Amino acid sequence: MKEDYNNGRSVNTNRQTFIFLYIVLGILLIAGLIILLKSSLFEKRVVNARILKDEIFLNENLVYSDNTANAKKWLWEFGNGDKSTRQNGSYRFNKAGDYIIRVTVDGNLQQQFPVNVKDTVATVVDTLVTINGPTQALVNEQVRLDAQGNARIYEWSFGETGRVDIKGPTALYTYHNPGIYIIRLSTDKSSRPIYHKMYVTNPDSTVNQIVTPGEGERKEIDDIRAHLQAIANGADFNANYYYLVNKYFCGDEKVAVNLETNGESKQTDLYSYCMRLTFGGGVSIDQAQVTLKPKSNCSSMLDVKQHSSISNPATKKAQQ
Repeated sequence: MKEDYNNGRSVNTNRQTFIFLYIVLGILLIAGLIILLKSSLFEKRVVNARILKDEIFLNENLVYSDNTANAKKWLWEFGNGDKSTRQNGSYRFNKAGDYIIRVTVDGNLQQQFPVNVKDTVATVVDTLVTINGPTQALVNEQVRLDAQGNARIYEWSFGETGRVDIKGPTALYTYHNPGIYIIRLSTDKSSRPIYHKMYVTNPDSTVNQIVTPGEGERKEIDDIRAHLQAIANGADFNANYYYLVNKYFCGDEKVAVNLETNGESKQTDLYSYCMRLTFGGGVSIDQAQVTLKPKSNCSSMLDVKQHSSISNPATKKAQQ
């Protein structure tokens, strides 16, 4: 053992080192206890809760959640007497108005959120692409189909060649063989193709008939337009209305109608549209076309263009 001498006495240096280390460890321990005590006694817990939106529509879910550290108990109050003890969830109001949402965490920590509930449901913008055009055609007749919707890429397969036949929003195609064809339209806005069924028949060869391009489409347009015009002119409503409903829409009286009147567009349903026609007032049906449902003989939509010579404001308001 190495010894140093101080005033003639030997000093044990290892013993001095151990004493110094004990002092340092004691200081660190005391500092740690002070920090721990401070964090537990002086630092206030903060609620970490949120709601997804502070403005919602009636029948739209209010989504709420809490992530407060070490929380064990929750009470959500929705400002109308309803409560929930879940940590996360959703709630639906049944009355419009302004509400204060309050969450109480572990019985004493609180946070509030103002919410405005509107009395109308947000309008969903329809971004679907649909096909507008005839469902019947003749061999060697040029058929026209139009894609309605917002897309950049359109690829048409008319079912006769097994490949993409035409690209673009408007497709002109001539069938060379009779049959039932499923037309497929692929776009960059649709996750799945849109389908349209086409019935192609031979012209009557015994009459040596010359096929006129667009004849099948015109027959359908003229048939629908004639019965709508008859309703507008005051003819028997039930006979004309149920003829259209049963022949083109498989009995569905709520099928959508895209209506263009004197340059103004609106959407309604078949029954409401035909009932408005009974008001009369100089309505002329210019064009009427149906859109066929995928893999079905039933039409899913009616597009009508018409004009009116109404000058009586009261009659015009009733028709709109």
